[in-house]
Amino acid sequence: MELETFIHHLHFDTEKVAPPDWQVDWENAPLPYKLYRGLPEIPLNADVPLTLSGREAKTEPSREELGHFLWYVYGLTQYSQIALIEDTEEKGAVSYAQLLRRFVPSGGALYPNELYVYVKLKDTPMGIYHYDAAHHRLLLLREGNYDSYLSRSLGNSCDLSDCFCTVFVSTLFWKNFYKYNNFSYRLQGLDAGVLIGQSLEVAKRIGFSTRVCYQFLDRSINHLLGLSDQDESVYAVIPLSVNQNVNSVRNNHNRVEIVSATELCREVPLLEHVSYNRSKRVIDYPSLRKFNEASMFDTTESFVKIKKDSSVKLSLDSEMIFLPFAEHFSYDLASVFRERHSPDIDFLMGQVSQTQLSTLLKETFSSLYQNDLDGTHGNVESRVALYGSFYNVEGVPNGAYSYDNATHALRRITQGDFREFLQNGLTMPNVNLFQVPLCLHVVGDREHLKKELGYRGYRIQQMEAGILLQRLLLVSCALGMGGHPLLGFDANRCDGLYGIDSKEKTSLIQIPVGPYRPRAWLKGSLIS
Repeated sequence: MELETFIHHLHFDTEKVAPPDWQVDWENAPLPYKLYRGLPEIPLNADVPLTLSGREAKTEPSREELGHFLWYVYGLTQYSQIALIEDTEEKGAVSYAQLLRRFVPSGGALYPNELYVYVKLKDTPMGIYHYDAAHHRLLLLREGNYDSYLSRSLGNSCDLSDCFCTVFVSTLFWKNFYKYNNFSYRLQGLDAGVLIGQSLEVAKRIGFSTRVCYQFLDRSINHLLGLSDQDESVYAVIPLSVNQNVNSVRNNHNRVEIVSATELCREVPLLEHVSYNRSKRVIDYPSLRKFNEASMFDTTESFVKIKKDSSVKLSLDSEMIFLPFAEHFSYDLASVFRERHSPDIDFLMGQVSQTQLSTLLKETFSSLYQNDLDGTHGNVESRVALYGSFYNVEGVPNGAYSYDNATHALRRITQGDFREFLQNGLTMPNVNLFQVPLCLHVVGDREHLKKELGYRGYRIQQMEAGILLQRLLLVSCALGMGGHPLLGFDANRCDGLYGIDSKEKTSLIQIPVGPYRPRAWLKGSLIS
């Protein structure tokens, strides 16, 4: 399949992505976490604090703090059992699904990402580690100082000498390909973005500075971590520092060193560690491998800065509803992590106040983050935006709107009740949108930043959508509402509703938000 066709099918003809006779082999499912065998292990303290608070300034970070960070970002946090009503002739037939949960949402709760860390702490041997979520510990992959190697792999975009840890977010393709086939590629970018968003939120509460690096030499980073490009690849690199900012490196006299992945890979030996995933048979995924290879950067010459004219612009030629400004919204982030879940069939119609809507939209866009795309304190809004269909919102007529963060206002696109229209656009109607007051869409460029970043732009756009999504879900929960991310919707239908198809924009993900009833399930915390 050609890559252009593949991208188009991922968004607009999803039924063509997987073979028509595709059936999930549940017995062959992999584990939801990666396990290594025979590696030196460093246990992390499982006595995790119940609240997240700032650390003392100017103190040296410790392994204990890093362990708390990793657990809140991607640790196993909950075991749950949900009753499933089976569609059989036998009335009342019920089966049960058992799941190991983490605080971040994931398509099908499959968690295709893995975390690796480059650690430089006084109480821990310096080196590259895998975060073993199953046992809440670090496994040593490669010992030593790799500041220079990593800095050059990042195109010298930041000063790693100041960073006590560098986090690598990878995607293990088989972990959700076994269920979703080629559609997993779209999920993997969004899942990685949600995980990045979680990392940014936890780091900010603890007091760590962060910088998200989307541009790096893939093969040299994968080689350092001992990953096979055919099975697993790093999507983002996040340095952590206790200083106010993660410093960027400025080259003297505008001289930029061109580095190649091939040259760097020669500097460190190949790793051949053994890992286990439980599957007896792994089906080939040539389209994912082809897309991943086309997205890789071989030299730092490919690195770019994105100009601001690629942002989503909102016209002012229609009615504007200016939302009330409120004081900064504070909440217990750890409690929100424990409470947040995707309500699906549990939504209940209720009125949303204008203050709630104002807080939700403003706080979703209030979090700035450093990245290597624009070289400054970039805002996710510069490349993705929020649109929504609102019903039963105080002071806001039913209709479709776009949100303008700069003026904190809604621009009305069209008036009416579009719940039935959106419900009929669901390819898997597992949410009753008639019971949902807010149906939001993250919107981005239809070309997926291809002009600036080639095919790598697609996964970067999905990750930035995921960052915004996670922020939206957390704020929704803090306001007493729930949000349910959906990819099973008709993007063309939504784009037509908002009139963005003619502007070369598209809906990337749909998020119903509103009040919900408590779910009937058995769940238990895995915190000690």
